[in-house]
Amino acid sequence: MAATTVGKAARNKRRGSSTTKNGNNRRVKTNGHSKSDYLDPDLLLTVLSAVKNGDFSGRVPSRHQGVAGQIYDTLNEIIERNERLASELSRISEVVGKEGKIAQRATLDNASGGWASCINSVNTLITDLAQPTTEVARVIGAVAQGDLSQSFNLEVDDRPLKGEFLRTGKTVNTMVNQLGAFASEVTRVAREVGIE
Repeated sequence: MAATTVGKAARNKRRGSSTTKNGNNRRVKTNGHSKSDYLDPDLLLTVLSAVKNGDFSGRVPSRHQGVAGQIYDTLNEIIERNERLASELSRISEVVGKEGKIAQRATLDNASGGWASCINSVNTLITDLAQPTTEVARVIGAVAQGDLSQSFNLEVDDRPLKGEFLRTGKTVNTMVNQLGAFASEVTRVAREVGIE
């Protein structure tokens, strides 16, 4: 058995191929590359499969040098950035959606390209959702102070509201108009009763 192993190793060496142990203690071919330049396909597949399924806890070892080390380091950075993005989205969901802190915005250090676009999209969504809420609070606050002259602005940044936002705005404006009409009628009746 030992002679067979040595014989295979000698043949592989002559062919420009060698073997090394992977993370599972199995011997794998390195196809003539130095161990530091060898990419372990089993390890890569395991980590990439985990990432595909949303598990960002796995990393590939960064002890390699050369091209393999750069590939492993880059993959680890991508996984780490995905993990940070997922954590930030979870945080912003909690503080804005559950705690009502609508001035909070998502951040991701050193974000560029698609990462920055994702963060910007989330922040734009928060702003677009918060604006009608703020507008309702402004108009209702004015009504509570007796000011029936305020109305819900049906445009944001020269863009007309649509969908539920438009429906809410129209409902608030109808309510304020009806309250104004009711207040005018009460005032008119009070004057007539006061005169008689």
